[in-house]
Amino acid sequence: MTQPTQFSLGIVGAGQFSGQFSKLFQAHPYVSSVYVTDVLSERAEALVEQQGLSGTFPSFEAMLESDVDAIAIFTQRWTHGPLVVQALRAGKHVYSAVPMAISVEEIAAIIEAVRETGLTYMMGETSYYNPATVYARQRRSEGAFGRIFYAEGDYVHDMDLGFYAAYEYSGGPEWKRTASYPPMLYPTHSVGGVIGAIGGHAVSVSCIGVRDERGDGVFDREVSMFDNDFSNATALFELAGGGSMRINEFRRVGYPSHLRESRFRYFGTEGSFEQLVETAVWQDKEGFTDVSEQLKTVPTMSLDDPSLANVDPALRDAFISGLAPVHDGDRLPEELRRLPSGHEGSHHFLVDDFATAVATRTLPAVNAWEAARYTLPGIVAHQSALHGGERLPVPDFGDAPGEETDAHAVAPSSSAVAGGARS
Repeated sequence: MTQPTQFSLGIVGAGQFSGQFSKLFQAHPYVSSVYVTDVLSERAEALVEQQGLSGTFPSFEAMLESDVDAIAIFTQRWTHGPLVVQALRAGKHVYSAVPMAISVEEIAAIIEAVRETGLTYMMGETSYYNPATVYARQRRSEGAFGRIFYAEGDYVHDMDLGFYAAYEYSGGPEWKRTASYPPMLYPTHSVGGVIGAIGGHAVSVSCIGVRDERGDGVFDREVSMFDNDFSNATALFELAGGGSMRINEFRRVGYPSHLRESRFRYFGTEGSFEQLVETAVWQDKEGFTDVSEQLKTVPTMSLDDPSLANVDPALRDAFISGLAPVHDGDRLPEELRRLPSGHEGSHHFLVDDFATAVATRTLPAVNAWEAARYTLPGIVAHQSALHGGERLPVPDFGDAPGEETDAHAVAPSSSAVAGGARS
C-alpha cells in the first residue's frame, strides 16, 4: 500500500440520498474538500450551505473540467453508465451509486475505461456490508457452510412505502414515466448480498415477471419510459461451478420494507443461514442458533432529524441505522464512527472503502469487475422475463486484475455478449 494522499471530491446530484454521503466524505481524513453540482442548482447550493461544503459547480461538465480528483455520482439510476465513463475519461476516480449501468454495453465501456485509465471505480452497494452478508461471509471463510449450493436474495420494497414520494422528488411532473423502472434493472441489493458473501458469478438465468394491475399509471407501458409493466420479478440463476441462486425483486408486496428491505438465505452441505424481518438463524446438522443480536443495528439519529426533511417517513429507517456487532467498526476512522450511518451500517464502510482505494491506489472490494457481477444478472433476467422465462446466458467479465483467476479478462466472449444482447 502506498502512502495515503488526500484528494478532492465532486458530488453529482443533490437529492435525498447524496446528502447522507456528502457529510461522511467531508469528514473522512483522506478527503480534502467536497463540491456539489445538480441540474437544479438551488439543491446543490442548499446542500453546500447546510453542511459547510467547499462549493458548487454550475454543471457536471464544469466539474469534469476542474481539478477535482474524484467524482461521486448520485443521479437517477438509469443515468449512471454514461456519466461514469465520461468522468473516467476526464481523468477522475469514480464512486457510483447503484446500479452500475443498465446494459451489457454500458458495463463493458466502464470496465474498458477503468482498464485503460488505471483509475479507481467503485459501486456503492450497501448489501456488501449488510450485517447478514458480513456474517455469511465470515462463516464461509471459516468453512462452516461446507459447499454452498443454493442461496437467496430478496429486495422487497413496496411502492407504497416511500417510493412514490422518492420518484416524484427526483422525477418532477412526469415522475410516473420513471417510477416504472424495471425491478430486475435494480438487482444489486439482492444479488450483491449473495455474491458478496459466497463469491462466484451467475452463468445463466430464467426469470418470470409479474405484470402490474394497480392501474395508477405506474408500471403502465403506455406511460413508462422503459416500456415496462413488471412490478415484481423472480429469477433463478445457475452459478459458476454448480449451484443456484434465486433472486426476488418486488415492488408490490405486503411486507414491512421500512423495517427490512433486503434479506438473505444461504444453504451449504454442512450449515445454513436464514434471515427474516427481525430474526436470523444459523443452522447445522446438530441444531440451530439465533444470531439476531449479532446482526442488529442501533439507530444513530432521530427519524425527525432535519437532514431527513426531504425523505418520506417510510424511507427514513434506512438512513439512521448504525453498526451491528458483526461489523468491524475498529477499521473505520474515528471521524466517521462519530457520525450517523445508514442502510444497516453500510454507509461508513462504503465511504471508507472508496476513500482508501483512491488515497492508496488499491482496489476496492466492490470494484468494476465485482460490480458487474452484481448488476449484469439482473439485466439479463429482465430480458428473460420479456421472453416468457427463456433461459439465457449471463456474460461475465472475469475477476479484477490482480485477483486469483481470469485476471486479464477484459470482456465476455462474443457469444456471451450476443446472448445477452439477444435476450
